[in-house]
Amino acid sequence: MSSEKSTIDQPVGGKTADKVFRWVAFACGTLILVVLAAVFLFLFFRAWPLIGGDQNANKATIESFTGSKAHNFWQYVGPLAFGTILVAALALLIAFFVSVGIALFISQYAPKGLATALSTIVDLLAAIPSVIYGLWGGIVLVPAIYPFWNWVAKYLGWIPLFNGPAANPARTVATVAVVLAVMILPIITSMARDVYLQTPRLQQEAALALGATKWEMIKLAVLPFGKSGVVSASMLGLGRALGETMAVLMILSPGLHYSFKILQASQNQTIAANIAAQYPEANSLGVSTLIGTGLVLFLITFVVNFIARKITQKVSA
Repeated sequence: MSSEKSTIDQPVGGKTADKVFRWVAFACGTLILVVLAAVFLFLFFRAWPLIGGDQNANKATIESFTGSKAHNFWQYVGPLAFGTILVAALALLIAFFVSVGIALFISQYAPKGLATALSTIVDLLAAIPSVIYGLWGGIVLVPAIYPFWNWVAKYLGWIPLFNGPAANPARTVATVAVVLAVMILPIITSMARDVYLQTPRLQQEAALALGATKWEMIKLAVLPFGKSGVVSASMLGLGRALGETMAVLMILSPGLHYSFKILQASQNQTIAANIAAQYPEANSLGVSTLIGTGLVLFLITFVVNFIARKITQKVSA
């Protein structure tokens, strides 16, 4: 009798646990949407004086921020959004291939002991605060990298991106991009490594059994399997670069231009660094203006992640 009772009760308990788990998962997913909506509404309402307030006062505030280089909000935020996207895109371009190479080395080539040590180092790099990277970039990298940027400007200056002369000290977009690349590199590497380690062993052995070399096996089995995961990791790193504040603030010489001259100083600025620089001395209307730029950054990040999601779905299909 007792055994029959336990057999009958077990499915009921399993169904109850399944319902509880489903509702907990639903609540967690809903909580994310609520938090995002709350952040958006906070930014929108705090920026409302900029949108619906006295436009003459807004104009005076923006002119005080920019030294009369911009006279309305879009003239102000446009170059900042351009600089944010430029710096983040360059950082991702630098970090992506290095990260994939490190992840492949750890997962496919390195001996077990070395792979464990490298994985630990990568995870530790991801935990370093951004202000430490900013200090390293401003004190060590800026003077050390100038000869290289000067060489690039001298021999590759015919390319508009490297138009010289290189600024000395090298407080430029190029230097900031290198620092941000170092910051996002462990994030992309860690996720790519974990994805590559999940490649089915049978697929790898089948490729090798058919006569493929190690690289051919990686190209045919490992890289296709991890494609969607690497795209997701890259977009996560890009999101980190888009919102980075302290490292950019401590290194970059700011400017308010639509400029691709990454080796020259005072050309670009990012939204996050500009908020940190202007906020301490801003009045109430100035704070609303800065929050308005923060709302633009929020929307840029949302659009980037939405596009990344679509790319990931397309790659996975």
